Amino acid sequence: MTPYEKLLLENKAWAQEMVAEDPDYFNRLSGIQRPDFLWIGCSDSRVPADKITGTQPGEIFVHRNIANLVIHTDVNLFSVLDYAVNYLKIKHIIVCGHYGCGGIKAAMTEHDYKYVLNMWLRNIKDVYRLYREELDAIENIDERADRLSELNVKEQVLHLAKTSVIQRAWKYDNKPDIHGWVYGLKDGLIKPVFDMKAGTHIDSLYEYDDL
Repeated sequence: MTPYEKLLLENKAWAQEMVAEDPDYFNRLSGIQRPDFLWIGCSDSRVPADKITGTQPGEIFVHRNIANLVIHTDVNLFSVLDYAVNYLKIKHIIVCGHYGCGGIKAAMTEHDYKYVLNMWLRNIKDVYRLYREELDAIENIDERADRLSELNVKEQVLHLAKTSVIQRAWKYDNKPDIHGWVYGLKDGLIKPVFDMKAGTHIDSLYEYDDL
């Protein structure tokens, strides 16, 4: 049996188990999804949003990329954000990074990862530059990477607040709140590191006055 065939077999077993426990499970799930949360997380396979939060399908709308970045030219992310905020009317956005993140560690090096990865990781390097004095003062490289993971989450939350999508939702719907979390691979626990309530003011340079 090939690895992908095993996945298909496990899928059948899972589907049968769900129906055995709740015959109407998939009928309910196929209806309109109404999640309260948008999750912007890392693509790392060790950080599945539903598993680590104990949520069920339909409860969290998910977008994932390397190192959970919010980049204002990322059409993929912004289509997810627009849909989640304006159509699903989600109440909370969670940006969740994790300790031991490969993208964070890679961005801390001077290694050439070629073309696309260099372009992507540069966004994390920009975060490092903002907090260089604090980060350079941390001698242990792993602790420095962990702190950069926290600071990166904070900056991505701020990036969300700078968008017209969020600011318009704050103005007219008074939601969503935005939360920055970091997940621990070693203990399975989530650490909240930064929050922004709906309507929080940011630098006026980034605030739109004609929404």
